[in-house]
Amino acid sequence: QVQLVESGGGLVQSGGSLRLSCVASGFTFSTYVMSWYRQAPGKERELVAGITQDGGTTTYADSVKGRFTISRDNAKNTVYLRMNSMKPEDTAVYSCNAIKWGWGNYWGQGTQVTVSS
Repeated sequence: QVQLVESGGGLVQSGGSLRLSCVASGFTFSTYVMSWYRQAPGKERELVAGITQDGGTTTYADSVKGRFTISRDNAKNTVYLRMNSMKPEDTAVYSCNAIKWGWGNYWGQGTQVTVSS
C-alpha cells in the first residue's frame, strides 16, 4: 500500500521557518522524482520544489527561490522542505508528490502551513 505522510506544518510568524517532512512507503522511493506542491484557498495548486532521484538536481518556483530548500534521504524514504524567511503568501496546504513516468504518480494528504503577518 502506497503512502506519503507529510508532517511539520503549523502556524509561524512572518520571517520564521518551518521544515516539512514527507515519509514514503509502499514503493521504491529512490527511483521516484519527489516534489512539493502547495494550494492556497481559491488558487490553483502550484509546484513549489522538485528533486531528482539521486538528489543531484533541484528546481524551485521563482516565488520561493533563495528561501526554500528541498532535500531527500533515500535511506529514510523521506523528502524534506526547509522553508526560511516565510511570508504570509506562503500560507497554503503543502503536499508531497512522487512520480515515476509509466509507473506511478502518488500524493500525500497535505499539511497546513499558515504564516501570520
